[in-house]
Amino acid sequence: MGVNAEIEFPVIEFRPSDLNRGTNGRHRLCKRVREACETFGCFEVVYEKISAKVREETFELMKELIEVPVERKQKNVSPLPYHGWVEPCNQVSLLYEGFGLGDASN
Repeated sequence: MGVNAEIEFPVIEFRPSDLNRGTNGRHRLCKRVREACETFGCFEVVYEKISAKVREETFELMKELIEVPVERKQKNVSPLPYHGWVEPCNQVSLLYEGFGLGDASN
């Protein structure tokens, strides 16, 4: 018998005015990001320059990436730290796996 639970991650809005170093907005934003990472290990970013359509498409593509068979993921290797596939680790979390993508902004 499985459990069908939905986890709600924190949603943090990044406003352009909060991205300026040394401002109170930046301080509050950093604090929210830190708390989300400490509590949940992740958070969802909302940024006005990224449309809802692009966000939805990105999440759909991420789901496809997660569903790639482990044997294929293991072929994504790199000599650079935090690049390539990072497999789940018993000592950290079996729910975590990472993909270091070079030039991801493109």
